[in-house]
Amino acid sequence: MKRIILGLFILLGIQASASSQGVAIKTNLLYDITATVNLGFEFGLAPRWTLDINGNLNFWDMSQMRKWRHWFAQPEARYWFCDKFNGHFLGFHLLGGQYNIGGTKLVFNAFPETQTRRFEGWGAGFGIAYGYQWILSRRWSIEASLGIGYIYSEYRKYPCANCGTLLQEGKKHYFGPTKAAISLIYVIK
Repeated sequence: MKRIILGLFILLGIQASASSQGVAIKTNLLYDITATVNLGFEFGLAPRWTLDINGNLNFWDMSQMRKWRHWFAQPEARYWFCDKFNGHFLGFHLLGGQYNIGGTKLVFNAFPETQTRRFEGWGAGFGIAYGYQWILSRRWSIEASLGIGYIYSEYRKYPCANCGTLLQEGKKHYFGPTKAAISLIYVIK
């Protein structure tokens, strides 16, 4: 799986370099606050289109009774209303990943029981986002974006963050926020 993702990044990087339409590297400051390692790349595809690929990883155990482990990837095609990498845009994203969370309250309350139970599983979905990017200098920008969408998830539920006794297997359909970002961006080219 890691080789496939790396190969995709390399192919997209070659395509973006060949078209000379812009490449940027970014980090989502909201993820950074939660100690979630994240990295994004955005490639110019056409005068008003870019492809943004973000991934994040959190492999920390916060304490004996709290767990917050996950990895997710979120590619997004963006349509810019004026020039790419500047101003307003609409994004159409996919997302997918795995999680192991327990003893913790989630931001959008997607799984209310995560405060008292542990959930292990995977999820995949799609959504639409709106954002705005401010140019700070020739190489630096900052961006804010919000998205809503749908996520399908399959999970296993356990009694506590460290317990191994399976209570239930289930599926969940979620509609709501799927993206929140304040990103610091460095334009490579």
